Formats: sequence, structure tokens, C-alpha cells
Amino acid sequence: MAKSDITGKRKLLAQNVSHSNIKTKRWQNINIQTRRVWVPELGRFVTLRLTTRDIRTIDKVGVTAYAKRYGVSL
Repeated sequence: MAKSDITGKRKLLAQNVSHSNIKTKRWQNINIQTRRVWVPELGRFVTLRLTTRDIRTIDKVGVTAYAKRYGVSL
């Protein structure tokens, strides 16, 4: 299952809506990327499966602060 290692975000159930307003169920997949992230506190790289939103936020606040926000230990 595609799931973010930090946030736990995974695919969502959505609906296709036709022109005649018939609704059928479908999956909305998330954009998961495998990335090696440098963790300065550990002094090494950690391989994580992250969403693209996770990657942008990690670039802004740092990986340890972001993991702490979600209660995840690296």
C-alpha cells in the first residue's frame, strides 16, 4: 500500500461524476516518492517514502522537526 512513512497519508476514496450525475467510486492515489534524507542529528541518511507535500515541508522546517510534529522517531 502506498503510504507516507511520516504522516501516514494514503489513497483516498473519491467519486467519478458523469455528465448525467451518476457517481461511481474510484481511488485518488497520492504522489509517493522514495527519498534519502540527511538527518544531521543521526549523522546519516535515512530512506523514507514521502509525499511531495512532505518533501516540500521537510525542505522548509527540517526532517527532525517534521517527524517530531507527527510523533515519529527516525
